[in-house]
Amino acid sequence: MPPRALEPAGVALVDKPRGPSSFAVVAQIRRVTGARTGHAGTLDPFATGLLLLLSGRATKIAPCLVGLDKRYLTEIDLTRRTSTGDPEGEVVDSHAPPGEDELRELLERLRGNVELPIPAASAVKIGGERAYKLARRGVEVEMPVRRSSVHALDVIAYTGEKVTLDVRVSSGTYVRSLAIALGGHCATLRRTEVGPFRAADAVAPEAFTAERLVPEAEVLARVEAARARLGA
Repeated sequence: MPPRALEPAGVALVDKPRGPSSFAVVAQIRRVTGARTGHAGTLDPFATGLLLLLSGRATKIAPCLVGLDKRYLTEIDLTRRTSTGDPEGEVVDSHAPPGEDELRELLERLRGNVELPIPAASAVKIGGERAYKLARRGVEVEMPVRRSSVHALDVIAYTGEKVTLDVRVSSGTYVRSLAIALGGHCATLRRTEVGPFRAADAVAPEAFTAERLVPEAEVLARVEAARARLGA
């Protein structure tokens, strides 16, 4: 197979819908451009929101984008834990939700620098095999913990059984792990920001055209400006 084209080059801001995998969206964008296409971080099939997809020569700047902070909006069901920490897993426990005071204490413990177990239904390799493949076969393993920075964990809505959170975290943080730590699972998850890029500026996969690619130089300038603001 000949190498993929290096043009058109740039970064696509795509608003992923619920259902397809991130890799299916990558393939969809590749069919439009005909160029090599990569990503700067995926989303689970049940999740929606911002994907940064790199086209053509811009695929080489992926390392500049994968470490950016992320922001999410998530609704957490506090009454049930699932095998995956999301609505696609089997319910493994049903219980009364924490009271408002208890929830406030739990949230406070999750702010700042925290260590959280990586969800079993993740792509992390355990003994050379993807964790989610082991989980599908019913193999129980002790998942490693990952140190994360939770910059913001704000309550947007609370019903007693469910809480909606606005979350800003360091790259590599599993929001599902936060939900599990609260005794529940992510009922919904939407990525609203990746560094200086917003889902509000993204386009649905079916509406994408090559003209919407953000030039590499502009992307790098926005990333550098955002990091400078954080360091100020």
